Amino acid sequence: MKLEELKNKKILILGLGKEGKDTFEFLSKIFPGKIIGIADQNPNCKLQATDRKLKRVKWYLGKSYLKALKNYDVIIKSPGVPIHLPEVERAYKEEKITSQTEIFLQNCKCKVVGITGTKGKSTTASLIYKVLKEGGLKVHLVGNIGKPVLNYLISQREDEIFVYELSSHQLYNLKISPHVAVFLNIYPEHLDYYKDFKEYLMAKANITLWQRKNDFLIYNFKDKNVREIAKKTKAKKIPIKDYSKMLKDIGIKKIPFYGEFYGLNIACAIEVGKIFGVKKEKIKRAIEKFNPLPHRLEYVGKFKGIEFFNDSLSTIPQTTIFALKTLGERVQTLILGGYDRGLNFKELVKEVLKMKVKNLILFPETGEKIWREILNQVKNGSELPKAILVQNMKDAVKTAFKITEKRRICLLSPASPSFGIFKDYKERGDLFKKYVKYYGKKSCGEKS
Repeated sequence: MKLEELKNKKILILGLGKEGKDTFEFLSKIFPGKIIGIADQNPNCKLQATDRKLKRVKWYLGKSYLKALKNYDVIIKSPGVPIHLPEVERAYKEEKITSQTEIFLQNCKCKVVGITGTKGKSTTASLIYKVLKEGGLKVHLVGNIGKPVLNYLISQREDEIFVYELSSHQLYNLKISPHVAVFLNIYPEHLDYYKDFKEYLMAKANITLWQRKNDFLIYNFKDKNVREIAKKTKAKKIPIKDYSKMLKDIGIKKIPFYGEFYGLNIACAIEVGKIFGVKKEKIKRAIEKFNPLPHRLEYVGKFKGIEFFNDSLSTIPQTTIFALKTLGERVQTLILGGYDRGLNFKELVKEVLKMKVKNLILFPETGEKIWREILNQVKNGSELPKAILVQNMKDAVKTAFKITEKRRICLLSPASPSFGIFKDYKERGDLFKKYVKYYGKKSCGEKS
């Protein structure tokens, strides 16, 4: 929706999270004096709002917040608000709902590089940002990993580039795609938000479905679902097939930080750099200077002869399978489990048994589910892994030090979301690192 179309409309912001607050701040600047509606399930939103401008708001809070939708012309929905609530579905049918992402893309005069995928978005977006910046371009990192986008519309210049990390929630129902789309992979996730995997797939597909022939799609050729979506685009297609060859072409003999799994992320960044005319030596320099993001197969260190890896961002079985394959058979202890989104753990259990992981430290809820699947798969007479159920990270790490042998690996890769026990994946990973360092320095006889 173009900004001039909003001027005389009754506008409601649905969801006052980080994105909702940014949307309100933006609307207050371009339409000073306009009364904006804000609807949120949290009855305490008004108390938490400190901005004086928020006094020019009509509030709809608590259980009945969705009743407000019928009274507004335009609803700017935040990504976290469920899409299949009856009132929200009705508003979609009436074509009332837009989003911060859609408003930005429809009003941005600059070039936008959008990145999506179930896993690897933040790392890839960060790499692309570093490559373009090293190339001397005016670039901004926005979206989930960077800053909210709308306020950039006020001062935008046509020579700027926006690197935009895009989740499926932000892409849902979108009718416009970025100039350069980067599509990494797609696995079943967020199935508590979407009706099924197909709907999740179609939300992700919007990153390229609306592209034109002068746009670019960089995509992971090895991912079957991504490959099928790529067939439907009008954009110029750049398939990523051989990471190692691409690295050699710019003078990098091996990945300059821990983990071959970064190959796809780096390859995508190289291709974006080429599109924008960044010289090979500058692309190489940006990659060699890059520091990997935390909680993504992060090497914590070697303590008491044991190597520890923090893969707290792993919230689905596929990424834990990937972590196990990457680190190999030295993984002796695996910390698993978390919130149950109804995912299937059969393939993960097959990999755990195939890799002969000796110790499993399990968090509820999915920890018990994973253990039941192990019992289903282990044949009579076969050796079971040792399983220990824990309720907090302190006990998990303390146990890991007791049962993991020297020169072996302890891997935190939960294959499940963090909700319930932890605030988010960052807290889960930070606590893991904290206790690894704590017990790593503590002598065995000391009490804790």
